[in-house]
Amino acid sequence: MTIARLIADRSSDVWSCHADDSVADAVAILATKRIGALPVRDGNEDVAGIFSERDVLYSLKQHGADALGMKVRDTMTAPAVTIAPETPVLEALALMTRRRIRHLPVIENGRMTGFVSIGDLVKYRIDHIEAEASALRDYIQMA
Repeated sequence: MTIARLIADRSSDVWSCHADDSVADAVAILATKRIGALPVRDGNEDVAGIFSERDVLYSLKQHGADALGMKVRDTMTAPAVTIAPETPVLEALALMTRRRIRHLPVIENGRMTGFVSIGDLVKYRIDHIEAEASALRDYIQMA
């Protein structure tokens, strides 16, 4: 299964922030939407980086409360690691594991078409394994 098929039924709305937004504003989006990361847009770049809960923690540790007044561009993880829609789900999961990241923007023709989390990919994998187990149980019972 490809990432394109995994995200095909989703709405095209992806929450994001701008590199010039304050960290406090980006944190408000994360908290309000109950999400772990935002793709960061900047000028001509569709995705300049990723702003995540980890970035908030690291900047708070380094700068204290002043971090909330900083710009997202100064705290985000950049450049963003991205994938194409035709990337197989297991390849994307391996990339996330190898790079120790939890979110990937999906980029097609230079534009972001989706955003997947490690939770999305693990859910797919568990559902797939459960379906295989069920098919095997049915096969054994019929034999």
